[in-house]
Amino acid sequence: MPTLLRLRRLAADEDREIARLTRSRTAPVRLVERARVIAQAQQGQRLPDVATAVGVEVRMVRRWVRRFNAAGLAGLADAPRSGRPATYAPDAVGELLAASLTKPDDLGLPFGSWTLDRLTTYLNEVKGMPIKRSRIAEILQAEGLRWRQQETWYGERPDPAFAEKRGPSSRCTRLRRRTVS
Repeated sequence: MPTLLRLRRLAADEDREIARLTRSRTAPVRLVERARVIAQAQQGQRLPDVATAVGVEVRMVRRWVRRFNAAGLAGLADAPRSGRPATYAPDAVGELLAASLTKPDDLGLPFGSWTLDRLTTYLNEVKGMPIKRSRIAEILQAEGLRWRQQETWYGERPDPAFAEKRGPSSRCTRLRRRTVS
């Protein structure tokens, strides 16, 4: 038979925070649900009745009441979970982002814009960061940076002598009259 579990008395600031969380529309849903569990239990309801009212299992209600009794409001937050550690340290990700936001010309590289392949080569060879192209794309996307194709036909030509090198237009092209504005 399970032991009798009761909610401890709430301090005034805990009571205000639980009331605020139960009405919140911006707090995470899990936190609001846990606050509702504590609020219902505070009113003296039995834990199975609280579970029915909130729409969760009795086991979950017991867990959150126990955690709240032990740690207070901090006990309602998600606990750290186990899992694989990050592959790249935050300073390595910062270096990647700094490189991607810097113009290659400023780094003395012979091209005017980054591609994922160029960025991968630069990070692998110059910075000594063994990182794959697909992982670079994931990191940039997670940081909200959007990769785009460079439009080579827009804007000024990089070669100032382009018009002379191009040569005259085809004989089939009709001449346009120049207008004075």
